[in-house]
Formats: sequence, structure tokens, C-alpha cells
Amino acid sequence: QVQLVESGGGLVQAGGSLRLSCVASGRSLSTYTLGWFRQAPGKEREFVAAIAWSGGSTYYADAVKGRFTISRVQSTVYLQMNNLEPEDTAVYYCAAAWSLYFTTSQAMSEMGPYDDWGQGTQVTVSS
Repeated sequence: QVQLVESGGGLVQAGGSLRLSCVASGRSLSTYTLGWFRQAPGKEREFVAAIAWSGGSTYYADAVKGRFTISRVQSTVYLQMNNLEPEDTAVYYCAAAWSLYFTTSQAMSEMGPYDDWGQGTQVTVSS
């Protein structure tokens, strides 16, 4: 099991930037993939980005490609969000899944394998 604690959310104007952090703790972290998901009011939770702890392969949702960057430094996974849009307003969640579930980078976008979740952090983008 992996414990995840997110931070870094807030209110920002359209075009601005935020960096979210997810501190992970637990055993055998190198066997996990860490992902960011988001859920806007009245909408289903959706994939944003993911990174494999070992090897560092990444995958992004089309909606954020070129604007968001996921990275890892030691036990913290970051989501750098640039050129934010009002449509990016949501609660952002960090989640962990065993990397063995994913045979391709694209597969990291599937929500099912993610068993451990953080509490979420609110991101609000004003127009």
C-alpha cells in the first residue's frame, strides 16, 4: 500500500501556472506508477498524466499535452501546470498503481489499476 498526500492547489487566473505535489510513502515504491487524475463538478473523474517510478516513462491526456508536465524527485511527484484554462478547474488526485499492470504507456491512463489515492487538492482557474 502507498500513502499519498497532495498539495499545491489554489486559485489562479487563466493563462497562469500552478505546481501540484504528491508525496508518496510506503514499501517498494519503485514498482509503482504514479498518476494524476481530476474531477470537475458534475463530471466523471478523468486521467491527466502518469509517470512510472522506475524508468520514468510518462503519458498525458490529450487535453493537457504540451501544457502540463509530470516529473518525480525522490518521493515527490510533481504536476507542473502552465497556460491554465477555466476547463482545468477540478479537484486533482494523485494515485498509485503497480507498474506491472501496464504493458504500454497508454495503458497508464486506465483508472482501474490505481488502488491507492490521495485526498485531492482543489484547482480553480478563473476567466
